[in-house]
Amino acid sequence: MSARPWLHAYPEGVPAEVDTSAYTSLVDLMQDSFQRFSDRTAFSFMGRDMSYAELDRLSQVFAAYLQSLGLLAGDRVAIMLPNVLQYPVAVAAILRAGYVVVNINPLYTPRELEGQLKDADAKVIVILENFAATLQSCLAQTPIQHVVLCAMGDRLGLLKGFVVNHVVRRVKKLVPSFSLPQAVRFNDALAKGEACSLTLPSMDGEDLAVLQYTGGTTGVSKGAELLHRNLVANVLQSEAWNAPALKRLPAQEQLTIVCALPLYHIFAFTINMMLTLRMGGRSILIPNPRDLPAVLAELSKHRFHMLPAVNTLFNALAHHPDFGKVDWSHLLVSLGGGTAVQSAVAKLWLEQTGCPICEGYGLSETSPSASCNLVTSQAFTGNIGVPIPSTEMKIIDDEGRELPPGQPGEIAIRGPQVMAGYWQRPDETARVMTADGFFKSGDIGVMDEQGFFRIVDRKKDMILVSGFNVYPNEVEEVVAGLHGVLECAVIGVPDERSGEAVKLVVVKSDPELTEAMVRDHCKQNLTNYKHPRWVEFRSELPKTPVGKVLRRELRDHP
Repeated sequence: MSARPWLHAYPEGVPAEVDTSAYTSLVDLMQDSFQRFSDRTAFSFMGRDMSYAELDRLSQVFAAYLQSLGLLAGDRVAIMLPNVLQYPVAVAAILRAGYVVVNINPLYTPRELEGQLKDADAKVIVILENFAATLQSCLAQTPIQHVVLCAMGDRLGLLKGFVVNHVVRRVKKLVPSFSLPQAVRFNDALAKGEACSLTLPSMDGEDLAVLQYTGGTTGVSKGAELLHRNLVANVLQSEAWNAPALKRLPAQEQLTIVCALPLYHIFAFTINMMLTLRMGGRSILIPNPRDLPAVLAELSKHRFHMLPAVNTLFNALAHHPDFGKVDWSHLLVSLGGGTAVQSAVAKLWLEQTGCPICEGYGLSETSPSASCNLVTSQAFTGNIGVPIPSTEMKIIDDEGRELPPGQPGEIAIRGPQVMAGYWQRPDETARVMTADGFFKSGDIGVMDEQGFFRIVDRKKDMILVSGFNVYPNEVEEVVAGLHGVLECAVIGVPDERSGEAVKLVVVKSDPELTEAMVRDHCKQNLTNYKHPRWVEFRSELPKTPVGKVLRRELRDHP
């Protein structure tokens, strides 16, 4: 692509290209920050601050413990944690020890967890005790050899930690009973690590850093291979892009970012953890963003400057009666991603905070940021902005030919943040990568004359629920396994709260089958955002002459 019309739209000071050679790896980036900002707070959680120096020390100790287990360089270590202090410690430790992070949704069912652990061939899992029962029920079928068990209060100090753990376990009863006799408690692992020495492995940008699982542009869950250089590039690209807004930060004031998105999601991993560390910022960890009163109560205690969120969270916060108890006046960037931001939500957010939502676009396969609106803009556009520095985007047809402005086609992306490929799936990698290095996103978009992009449709049947991908194939496979289901189909339908919601259409083979039975089966086998919001029974499904279910017809004629 010779012309990049979007460069004319860049705010002053934002470069066309970023120099990613400053760091050889994410480890290099983190260790630079540990030294430069050692006395600053890196993460705040439930009233407890963790400094850069403490994160440095604890992650070294935990890395030494992991090495003592006899793992080989490049082995995969899974993390199944919400936003707690152990998460950044574990990530920094895994990478420093020369291993690969495998992010896992803590709300996964045993079936989902087993599939991901087997595919990644993970040898170790760091997991919150709240989810230990899930692991127990599938552990024997996985390659996991070592389990590190965390509790909410682990790093909160002796007294507060005891109280928090008591409330979580005994009062709120959030820890189902489990038996994992081989598990080592997180604090015990740290104690063991103190007696071990860490050997820093040699690594460079081509080494694998993270396996980020996604359905990609098809419904089979697979790991996007994010190399150290991919993630370093996206951190530096994001820093350059946000600079025009963040330069309004008062001198001597530490950048503070709200981390309400789950860190296992690539959006939060790159922005809330890695970008924050790179800039010497502080991240306020929100363990459960669905508990809005608790979220707003926590935010009322802080002065913060940046809030990455999805449309549903912006909307829920803006409509909550406690919204006014928070001081939003220092907010410099409201970053919307994960799913389309609705104009009504953007309008309300701007009215109530004075800080417009700046919508970006990306995928797990692009680490994730590929394009973004201008952080200097005061108006909501409804588009996904322009490609960020060092990134090219184009619209292509089914044969891969570039289309002119104004003509819809598939969005293709090329840049240093684009993944190396899908883990052990060369066929899937070949399907989404062009010969000249562009990643085919599966989203149908259009580019205008100025280089701004807009999404108009999705090429595949993927459903986007509050920023999370739901693939009809997976839900259909689960439902089809229930006695009494002859056949079924899943589609996405518009939903005011979550953008889209899952609708399930079932044809019965047993008249005794009820909606409650279907819902219970889904609850046991699928994490909550994949649950059907609507269940409908029909006598037959629309099909092609060869018998393929016509999901589009179900959408067009509900």
